[in-house]
Amino acid sequence: MGFLHYGATPATFPLDDRTLAHFELVILAKLRRHESLALALADATTGARQAMWVSPEVTLRFEYDGPMPEINRLWLQELVDTANSPGGLRLVPEPVPS
Repeated sequence: MGFLHYGATPATFPLDDRTLAHFELVILAKLRRHESLALALADATTGARQAMWVSPEVTLRFEYDGPMPEINRLWLQELVDTANSPGGLRLVPEPVPS
């Protein structure tokens, strides 16, 4: 289980390492281009949803419990597509590579 730390006095969001790695690649690609994005996270047990605005000016840290997992390019592209949509980056089911 990893953590996404957001803000100078960070809010911390637990995410499994695999999801966190894919989110990191999408978010950092957007920030490298000086693009902001909305990020929506839902609690798996309660269903509570939080949304935040991620911009190059905000402190962001990705903390992993283990090594960088293998990246699923299909899933990465689906996450990029959500990040570029009006609703922003959100978790979608990981497709199984064929």
